[in-house]
Amino acid sequence: MKKIIGVLGGMGPAATVDIMAKIINNTPANCDQEHIPVIAVSFPDIPDRTASILSGGESPLNKMLVTLRILEEAGAGCIIMPCNTAHYWYDELKASTKTHFINMIEATCTKIVSEEINNVAILATTGTIKSGLYQERLKKEKVNFIIPDDIQQEVIMESIFTYKGGDEKRAYRLMETVITQLKNIGVERFIMGCTEIPIILSGCSDKERYIDATEELVRKVVAWYYFGY
Repeated sequence: MKKIIGVLGGMGPAATVDIMAKIINNTPANCDQEHIPVIAVSFPDIPDRTASILSGGESPLNKMLVTLRILEEAGAGCIIMPCNTAHYWYDELKASTKTHFINMIEATCTKIVSEEINNVAILATTGTIKSGLYQERLKKEKVNFIIPDDIQQEVIMESIFTYKGGDEKRAYRLMETVITQLKNIGVERFIMGCTEIPIILSGCSDKERYIDATEELVRKVVAWYYFGY
């Protein structure tokens, strides 16, 4: 039996589909049989991560643990979780399993440090921003970063929820407004630190400006599959 990647998904469903597509696109396969075995569990009823962090809403941890157990029992040898905000609970999830569990935030920050990227803005949910998931690691590495102001952050959240609600064009316009403002104050690079954002911005023309956290997670798990790290 080949090694199997497990996707702890559903946060949200489109982000789970996006990471599956990116695994396929990053696999050097010439036929079906050469592709990487993947088991994805997409349970969209996992409670909202940002609401839990900011206002004490229901914790998503128990339902994430249920998904984790399903992936373990199905034989996953490595687990990935395509939701940046859910990494607020990463340490608890990792401590509950012996299965290799790759950290999305770590994978993204490793790219930023290794490529000496600086002057970067963090585009993410308010839960991810307020919990400092990216800021703590970037500070340690002395990477200059900018977080959106409160009004910009509200627009980013509106964009994300608008996308989840099915209005892709309006979601793009909202996100583009904030990005333009940040470009105007000298921001050069952007972390797409919410798994919906790469989908929202899929039609943008200057893709070299963006660091896709989903893509970095995929590169890390594909390396695990082929090389064991």
